[in-house]
Amino acid sequence: MTERTILSSPTTMHEVSEHTTDLVELVLRYARDRILSIDTPLDQSIPPVDLARLAGRSIDEHGIGAERALARFEHVLAPACITTDHPQYLSFIPTAPTKAAVAFDLVVSASALYGGSWLEGAGAVYAENEVLSWLAAEFGLPATAGGVFVQGGTLGNLSALVAARERARAALAQSGAEPPRRWIVVCSAEAHSSIASAARVMDVDVVAVPAGEDGMLRGAAVRAAIEEHGASVFAVVATAGSTNFGIVDDLASIAALKDEFDVWLHVDGAYGLAGMLSPAARHRFAGVERADSVIVDPHKWLFAPFDACALIYRDPEAGRRAHTQHAEYLDTLTETSEWSPSDYAAHLTRRARGLPLWFSLATHGAAAYREAVTASIRLAHDIAREIDRREGFRLVREPQLSVVVFEREGWTKADYARWSTRLLDEQHAFVTPSSHGGRPNTRFAIVNPRTTFDQLTAILDTMA
Repeated sequence: MTERTILSSPTTMHEVSEHTTDLVELVLRYARDRILSIDTPLDQSIPPVDLARLAGRSIDEHGIGAERALARFEHVLAPACITTDHPQYLSFIPTAPTKAAVAFDLVVSASALYGGSWLEGAGAVYAENEVLSWLAAEFGLPATAGGVFVQGGTLGNLSALVAARERARAALAQSGAEPPRRWIVVCSAEAHSSIASAARVMDVDVVAVPAGEDGMLRGAAVRAAIEEHGASVFAVVATAGSTNFGIVDDLASIAALKDEFDVWLHVDGAYGLAGMLSPAARHRFAGVERADSVIVDPHKWLFAPFDACALIYRDPEAGRRAHTQHAEYLDTLTETSEWSPSDYAAHLTRRARGLPLWFSLATHGAAAYREAVTASIRLAHDIAREIDRREGFRLVREPQLSVVVFEREGWTKADYARWSTRLLDEQHAFVTPSSHGGRPNTRFAIVNPRTTFDQLTAILDTMA
């Protein structure tokens, strides 16, 4: 019997048989080789027409079999994806999961875990909550703080802002005051694009406050916006490590406004808040301990695989009041006091996406994470000094964390684009063009402990 004709009953795909045993061994062998690979290429995307020609059709009524499907993935589809954990992937914000986290991601998928409720996944929820409590303590939040792991920073920011607006609505209703014509979120003009996206989804307005010349939003500018718009402002979003520059807003002066204004403070630390683990950067985050909610993405600088964002509330009940879904079939979950992660964000069904980080932290300990984060910060400052001393190069800003933005003097946007394409074509590095203030530039986003100074200087040499 051939592999194409082996399926003979509705249960065949789910049974443990010689066929499924061979299939699982095939996949696990590939996964093992990929996890332990020390020379995985960068690879790159290819045009749709070329990919369609190479990949062809793989789905029909009878299937092509596991061996052919995996071969197509290994030799055609995977090479058409850039390897995000490569040490010379330096664009956007990379990922650099530990081997422990990647390996345990397989366990999570294999274990049929549901991470939405305590009833169905108490053990998984307990482990995830241990990580969230550890993070909350690192950020100076109270022991009662808690939250949930969601898909990414966009959903984390949206969920936090929904909770903030719900709190503001409840306060107005209790006081008997009229709601504003339009609700307003105040943030930096350099805030992540997900804040504007969340505002569109929520149908609220964004007041983007200019940051200082150094990219930092400060309390005085936020105060002016709050005073101008009054009770319409239901939340202020501060950034703890901007995506483009890695700049941390002046959190302390922004948080101090809570003494005068009843406004929710949300800290978007999707990339940068992990920097608090390092003694080299911890001082930059003073004030985060007063936040009403924060996010940090473990799949960025906390060395977990995609996709995971930790959303933490100072008062988790504020998240629960905003997000618990009610239906007759859910009553058995919502009418208890047990901790169900689905109650704390804009989701219901969820995988236990915090477990790979839990396993890696439990395996290696927090000190290893502090050392790895510190190594990225030190490398960023070392390469910044190298850029500064090279003729024809200019630092756009001194790095605070691990993002280094610089210009090659005289280069146009087209020059950066040609250079970036050549780097990837030659499998040297993935470094994309960027811009600031209308001027083109490029940047190194460093989160991978395997990235070296010599690798970075070799990239600079290609710009000569």
